[in-house]
Amino acid sequence: MSLSECSMVELPVRRDPRGNLTFIESERHIPFPIRRVFYLYDVPGGESRAGHALKTCHQFIIAASGSFDVVLDDGNEKKRYHLNRSYYGLAVPPLIWREIDNFSSGSVCLVLASEYYGEDEYYRTYHEFLEALKQT
Repeated sequence: MSLSECSMVELPVRRDPRGNLTFIESERHIPFPIRRVFYLYDVPGGESRAGHALKTCHQFIIAASGSFDVVLDDGNEKKRYHLNRSYYGLAVPPLIWREIDNFSSGSVCLVLASEYYGEDEYYRTYHEFLEALKQT
C-alpha cells in the first residue's frame, strides 16, 4: 500500500439551527462494511496513540470532538493529517503505519474498522511492519 491510497473524505452534513447532523453509511461514504467501532478519549496531554499497522483491516478515523494529528507512513514516506472537523474522516487502508498525537483537550477520536478485533491483525513494531512490506 502507499500513502496515495489514504484519503480525506468529506461526510454529509445536514445543517439545522437546532444542531447539525452528519451520518456515515457502510460502503457508501466509506469503502468497506463496518464491523467494529471504537473511540479514544481522555488522552493525557503529550501522549500519542496507535503506533501500529494492520494486516488486512481498513479504518476510517474521525475527530468526533476536538482535534488531533494522524501521521501515516507507508515505509517510504510519511504524511501528517490534522483532523479537527467532525464531518471529515481519514480513510486508511491496511499496511500503513499510523500514529495519533497532538490531542486537544476533550478530543474524541472515533474509528470505524472493517474487521473485528484480533491481536494477530497487528504489526506492533515498526521493524516488524517494514519486514512485512518486503514480503508484499
